Amino acid sequence: MKQITIQTASKTYDVKIGVEMTNEIVSFIKKTFPQVSKLWIIADKEVYNLHGTAFSEILSRTYDVTTYLAPKGEQAKSFAIYEDAITHGLSNHVDRGSLVIAFGGGAIGDLAGFVASTYMRGIPFIGVPTTILAHDSAVGGKVAINHPLGKNMVGQFYQPEGVFFDLDYFTTLPGTEVLSGFSEVIKHAFLSDRSFLQELMHSFHSPEKMDKQFLTDCLMKGIRVKGDIVSKDERESNIRAFLNIGHTYGHAVESASGYGSRTHGESVMIGMIFALYLSEQYCELSFNLLEFIKWVTALGYNLNIPSHITFETLYEGMRHDKKSQYGHPVFVLLKDIGEPLMVKVSVDDLRRADEFIRQL
Repeated sequence: MKQITIQTASKTYDVKIGVEMTNEIVSFIKKTFPQVSKLWIIADKEVYNLHGTAFSEILSRTYDVTTYLAPKGEQAKSFAIYEDAITHGLSNHVDRGSLVIAFGGGAIGDLAGFVASTYMRGIPFIGVPTTILAHDSAVGGKVAINHPLGKNMVGQFYQPEGVFFDLDYFTTLPGTEVLSGFSEVIKHAFLSDRSFLQELMHSFHSPEKMDKQFLTDCLMKGIRVKGDIVSKDERESNIRAFLNIGHTYGHAVESASGYGSRTHGESVMIGMIFALYLSEQYCELSFNLLEFIKWVTALGYNLNIPSHITFETLYEGMRHDKKSQYGHPVFVLLKDIGEPLMVKVSVDDLRRADEFIRQL
């Protein structure tokens, strides 16, 4: 088992990565919450059908457990599902002495964390991520649901008590979800150094062939990058915004496509290429963008933006991004690999970058 400690201004907690982690979770709960009254699992319905019965059965040997099943992916992050989850908790006598367990991918982590942060003004939660993508979202305490006008617009910063990655859950991930997760690993490489990025481009060739040791190393490196940034800026007042590289345009594409129509990671990949193109124009980034595009395309990322999604639609989405200033989009760009900065980009240059993406 590998372990990384995340230190923030509000809380210090461990992220653990290994196999057969359920007993480790039980031991953690016994030690950290000896008087816990109930465990409230908030789970992705499809993930629960694969792994949840065995997981909850082990927990039920020691604790009173209630389970709320949410829809798959971004569909879970709606006002209606949030209200339904709160109703489930109240109806099943979840109280302030209870503990929420987020069991699923990044969307479930966002939903469950937001539920925990607001239920009876806040009860603790732990993350049990079941996707590679969640190595990013499960760390750092950003919890939220979506609004029709923008992704993650209703939420707050609320740190978990601990995060437990069980690599056994990743064996059932479809290729699309592996790719979605690795887009965030690649993002962390861009924010780290060229050697991390080059290692990924040299070693990662297929989402169907995943070596557990390679995956563990990638997760550890990605979490360390994020943990280092979060420790310095928990509430995104400055450098934590760098973690949003690729997300301004990517979120706009994801929202305009309809949440759940394409994966979050694929949308972020499109957004990163958009940001890299702008980085060449604005920051004189020295990088072989065409070689990078060839690599991610060969991996299976779909970079196509349907013609009915116009630049004007995407621009409105970018204007609603949380980094925007006075209604003008602000982008995370790269002066070099590992050297991000915030840049205001003109509408004309955004349009040119959009045209570049559409020609791929």
